[in-house]
Amino acid sequence: MLNPKGKIEIYIRDIFKRNRIKNIGELEDLLNILSSAIGSLTNPEKLKNTFKTVKRSKITSKTIKKYLDCFEDSFLIESAQRYDIKGKAYIETPKKYYFSDLGLRNARTNFRQFEQTHSMENIIYNELRMRGYSVDVGVVTISEKDQDGKVKRKQLEVDFVCNLGSSRYYIQSAYSLPDESKRTQEIRPFRKIDDSFKKIVITKDIVPANYDEYGILTVNIYDFLLDPGCLEK
Repeated sequence: MLNPKGKIEIYIRDIFKRNRIKNIGELEDLLNILSSAIGSLTNPEKLKNTFKTVKRSKITSKTIKKYLDCFEDSFLIESAQRYDIKGKAYIETPKKYYFSDLGLRNARTNFRQFEQTHSMENIIYNELRMRGYSVDVGVVTISEKDQDGKVKRKQLEVDFVCNLGSSRYYIQSAYSLPDESKRTQEIRPFRKIDDSFKKIVITKDIVPANYDEYGILTVNIYDFLLDPGCLEK
């Protein structure tokens, strides 16, 4: 029986052969970059600049886009598009990329990088997709004054905008909420959304499901994973 490291090598060889890719080194380098930055906003142009700076590579953004498509077609990764919640429109780029199997991702990094915050975000994404939701990354644009009194536009992020039929959830992944300051930071984007769809914070903290004074539900990740109905409580 193959271990995860052996499986990821088979994935790469299969993608390489099936898509007639000329440079397997570049393909592997791209997968390494994605493995090290799960849940980070990126696009082919940004990745091209990373290759140029770190690898001294002349790979084009068009080639990187092809490689990303190959990874998605093989179900190795999935992309989550950004959605302007107030403007009700999709933002084409940048996107976030999540691994369909975190075990393969961990094997690719040789189990050296285990960022619990990003891994938990990836786990929540995968569970939502398994339950049939379409999942986007939410953007809330606000205007606020800086220290000089000038009005500036700023974008706040909602980790997941989940849609299934007429149902919608806004979800924040918060590994830990040690104090009120951290909680205020996490729910700030929710407070700027003026619709009535349910807003949920998922945390690794061992807490019972509870609603705060703003109607925002907080649930423990274990309850979320074990009880598909917990978001409706």
